[in-house]
Amino acid sequence: MQITDTLTASRRELLPPVGEDGVVRMYVCGITPYSEAHVGHALHAIVFDVLRRYLDWRGIPVKHVQNFTDIDDKLIERSQRLGISMAELADRNIAEYLDQLRAMNVLPAHAYPRVTETLPQIIRFIAGLIEKGYAYAAGGDVYYRVRAFGAERYGALSKRNIDDLRAGARVDPTEHKEDPLDFALWKGAKPGEPSWESPWGPGRPGWHIECSAMALDTLGEQIDIHGGGMDLIFPHHTNEIAQTEAYTGKAPFARIWMHNALLQLGSEKMSKSIGNLVSIREALEQYGADALRMFVITSHYRSPVTYSEEALEAARAGAERLRTAAFAKGGEGDAGIDAEGVRARFIEAMDDDLNTPRALAALFELAREINRAAAAGKSVEAAQAVLRELCGVLGLTLAAPAKRVRGAEPFIDLLVEVRSELRAAKQWALADRVRDRLLELGIELKDSPDGTSWSEK
Repeated sequence: MQITDTLTASRRELLPPVGEDGVVRMYVCGITPYSEAHVGHALHAIVFDVLRRYLDWRGIPVKHVQNFTDIDDKLIERSQRLGISMAELADRNIAEYLDQLRAMNVLPAHAYPRVTETLPQIIRFIAGLIEKGYAYAAGGDVYYRVRAFGAERYGALSKRNIDDLRAGARVDPTEHKEDPLDFALWKGAKPGEPSWESPWGPGRPGWHIECSAMALDTLGEQIDIHGGGMDLIFPHHTNEIAQTEAYTGKAPFARIWMHNALLQLGSEKMSKSIGNLVSIREALEQYGADALRMFVITSHYRSPVTYSEEALEAARAGAERLRTAAFAKGGEGDAGIDAEGVRARFIEAMDDDLNTPRALAALFELAREINRAAAAGKSVEAAQAVLRELCGVLGLTLAAPAKRVRGAEPFIDLLVEVRSELRAAKQWALADRVRDRLLELGIELKDSPDGTSWSEK
């Protein structure tokens, strides 16, 4: 199998893995759980889930790690605005995100490290960089010396010139950097913010060192695949390479840097900071898991995707075509369908840089053959078994679409509003009765500090 490596800008053979145990070590940057996850996060999760499923199916063992960045400026800011602790906010959003991953039929990672659980390792990592001369303490902060790593090596992943980066760098007056390019490994404590003890005083880790430490702790000094969105190439993954290779003395940190293109809504990427987003919950409620997954894998993972109702409806129709063929009633007599030829074309496409559009084309071809044979009264069970198997490799459930409550949404919204007013008036029994009756009708309510949302159970 070959995968495009961002660092070398070339195809790289995935096998053999770096370790003698034959396990493919894959670290994928996860979410910062300061608010509800959006469909851009779903795209990211589905891409690496498909890779993981395919390797599992080919008999290649994988150790898949995905982190949660549960110490972050945005988490601190939002938790203060909501009047809850940073830990409570992170726990709530992580739990919701994991529920949504299950709803999307995404396999759970083998490990979900959190920054708050990796602080001793982070502190040791920083101390090691200081000892090696790659970092320095200043004013309660610790910074990484970018030029100590080397200009050519530092700019290799992003294909940027270090002098151009320096010319555009800005230094905050409160920072104590030797060079504008240097970045924070440890940030000294600020009033009212959570902090942890360290040899350099109370504070918290910088963003980039967190992933380096979590990857090192869970997978070792060198890994096979480091995944993430293209927006992480610079500075996050660039800084990860600099930190980790300086600390371990081993290169490359990751043999393959695999970056998925970003999801767009209109002309801009879908982003929490911009505010142009559709939540995973909303997409699942409206279209279902198979349609959302079909929408993602219809495009190559390195090609930008634009979210639209038309695209999701087309994806839903495509998933339904596969489902119909997979369970069509046939007759007797050999249909003569070359299902094994389809399997071979599927493998060829997936080995070619995870080319899911070509793999899907082979499945739709098989679905057409099955439908024709079934209509002619031929036996299609063997071909259907292959179709269902290969759909499973892509993570498609082929489950019947859930019954929709079309037309009832305004009335459900009204009942939710009435229940909120009952709760505000402390009429708990009536409020609970509304919730319980809705649940009996298949409508599940979820309360949060931001309000009450509902979904079909």
